[in-house]
Amino acid sequence: MKKIVFIGIFVMMATLVFGQKATRLSIVYFHAEHRCPTCISIEENTKKTLDTYFAAQLKDGTIKLQVLDVSDDKNIKLVEKYQADGSGLFLTRLDGKKEKTTDFTNFAFSYSRNQADKFISGLKAEIEKNLK
Repeated sequence: MKKIVFIGIFVMMATLVFGQKATRLSIVYFHAEHRCPTCISIEENTKKTLDTYFAAQLKDGTIKLQVLDVSDDKNIKLVEKYQADGSGLFLTRLDGKKEKTTDFTNFAFSYSRNQADKFISGLKAEIEKNLK
């Protein structure tokens, strides 16, 4: 009887530990207090991409989006971590204790406002790559 109880507890614990998704993706969009149309489009198109293709991952916490003002003192630790000095879009894959950050800022500024479809497809591909 003790063996059955032990096995049952072990299976439940293994399901809890290994059933959770190990990889998490943190997406951080920094902006300045005064924002240009391109900066606004980056935020809007990032949210559109996530809502369209990754709503389930947002809901279950696999993906987390933060939109932060670089001039707000409460964001100073993240501003320093990402070395953000204005608008910036960063994707950080969290796998256990390892982090890998992709600076997506140049791509975002190149395409978000004038080629939104290209921005959205590129961001979608980058997110999918980071979730593998």
